[in-house]
Parts: sequence; C-alpha cells; structure tokens
Amino acid sequence: MSTTPTPPSGARGAVDLSALASGAPAPGAGGAPGSSGMPSAGSGALGASAAGASGAGGAGAGLPSGILVEVTDATFSEVMNRTLQVPAVLVLWSSAHQATVGFAERVARVAAGFEGRLFVASVDVQASPSILQAFQQVVVQAFGQLTVPVTFGLLQGQPVPLFPGLPGDEEIRTVLDQLVQAAIQNGITGRVDLGPGGGGADGDGADDEMPPLPPLHQEAYDAIEAGNLDGAIAAYEKALAADPKDHDAELGLAQVRLMQRTDGIDAQAVRAAAAASPEDVDAQIAVADLDVLGGHVADAFTRLIDTVKATTGDERDKARTHLLELFNVVGNHDERVRQGRTALMNALF
Repeated sequence: MSTTPTPPSGARGAVDLSALASGAPAPGAGGAPGSSGMPSAGSGALGASAAGASGAGGAGAGLPSGILVEVTDATFSEVMNRTLQVPAVLVLWSSAHQATVGFAERVARVAAGFEGRLFVASVDVQASPSILQAFQQVVVQAFGQLTVPVTFGLLQGQPVPLFPGLPGDEEIRTVLDQLVQAAIQNGITGRVDLGPGGGGADGDGADDEMPPLPPLHQEAYDAIEAGNLDGAIAAYEKALAADPKDHDAELGLAQVRLMQRTDGIDAQAVRAAAAASPEDVDAQIAVADLDVLGGHVADAFTRLIDTVKATTGDERDKARTHLLELFNVVGNHDERVRQGRTALMNALF
C-alpha cells in the first residue's frame, strides 16, 4: 500500500514459536497467507460475508459488536475477504502462552475508538496451526523470528506488518491510526456495523452483511474452498466471457492463477535458482509470484522491471506480460501498481 505504518520498537512479551512451527511443512505458496486455498491479495471477486464478532470464553465482553472476530482455520478466508471493504488488525497469539492471552481483546478495545473504521481478527495459533504456517515466512521476514503475539494490518487481503510483542495502548493507537490513514489513501473506507449505539457504520460504509455473490463468482468461491482451482478458473473465465468489464472476475482469475502457479512450490529452491541465474526469466517470475503472495509487492515489481531491462525479444516480453498479470493480482487501486506501470514504461522506452 502507499503508506505503511511504522512498528513500535522492541518486542516486549514476544514468545518464540519456532519449535511449534518446526516440522510443519511451509505452505505451497511460499509461506504467504492463503494456505486455506483463498487468494491473499485483493480477493476482489470473493466477497463472502465474514463471521460475526465473538471470542471464546467471553472474550470481547463489553466491546461493540463486530469489533473483535475470533478466526479459525475454517473462517480465515472469509475474514480475508472482508478486508476488501474494511481494514483489519490481525493478532496472532497462543493459548499455550499465558502472557499472550487477552492481547487481541486489548487491541480491540483500542480499535473500538476508531468508530468502526477497522476490526480485530484474533487467531489462537495453538488452535489454528495452519494460519501460523501460512504466516510463518511473513512473520520471520517482518520481525526476524517466529514469535507471538505479532500484529499485522490487512488491507484488501494484503498483510502490513505492524508490531511484535505487547506494546502499550498509546503505541497501538498510533499504529492503528496510521493503518486507517493507509486504508483511506487506498480507497478502503468501509466500516463495521457496531450495533445500536456503537457509532460505527454510516451510509458510506460497509456493514457486516455483504451482498450475495453473482452465481459464477459463488461457483468460483466454492471451487476454491474445495481446492478445485481449475474449476475456479473456469468459473471466472465464464464470468468474463459474459461481461468483459467484470473487474472482480478479472481480479479473482488473476489471483487463482497465481495460487495455481505457486501450488507446491519449493520457495527456498526457487529463490536459490533465481539468485544463481539472474538471466533466467522463469526463475525471476517464480520469485516474483512468491513475493506478491508474501506481501512484498514492490520487491516483485522491481524484480520483473529489472528483468525487462536486462532482456530482449521473447524473454523480455515474457517478463513484461507476467508483470502486467501481477498488476491485475494486486489491483489498479494500489499506488505500487501505478508506480510499477510508470517504471515499466520507463524500462521499455
């Protein structure tokens, strides 16, 4: 996104989870969000309604309705879809480590002061290990090691590192304010319906109930949930054939194709191959795909723009065409796409 919140310094209260994640295979998409089978970036056509706010064992008592959502492996994709319209704060914590219990609720109490402009997604990684696996590489890249609690912003499915550990409420409030500003700059202005007296959703915002998906979009969504990526692609292609201007179908198709390309990929081997052969366009493309899935969008764009500069003929066109497809994955609303298009034009001419 065009603005990235600045994390508070330090990682007070962080617990190393390397042992918990060790032995668990990294997700096929190179450790990026989306291991449940849903696109991580944009998810334009997959706007299913999210699960309601809750918290096991009375968590969230006294909070406005909709501010705190308890996320499981089964509901993770729904919550990611919800961030198309309303920014989220994702808190990864562990019920096995008492110091982290209750932190998501504390973040939610701070978030409640933003009048529904964001909600908090709480993940107990002990109960939902696949979400931890999905974010493993992103957490390590952002914070240096696999620890909890860690907190990310989610803007249209894109993870934005916020902070590790247990910062104070004022530090949290400062970073959440930056996240809200980043969301506004990127056109993400929906609000949570906070219920009677909650002061949340207004006429311009999105409430918890999103409109039903068009039939072909729902077909694609169901196929993704079933792990049938070919079926999802076919459904999106039918939607585009019926309406070539269906932007959500175009975005969804690009994302599912990205998921298909990275399914089962060995991220370490791919990155090593790209480093060893900078002239290998296919290797650079594979790493760019991983970077987009991991939220490192600017890195992916820069890699392929550099590849365009360094190649000619069919190889150059292959890099250029793939970069255009990644632009579709991220979405034209994103400032990085606008900057990437300008940089690509400069590279070509």
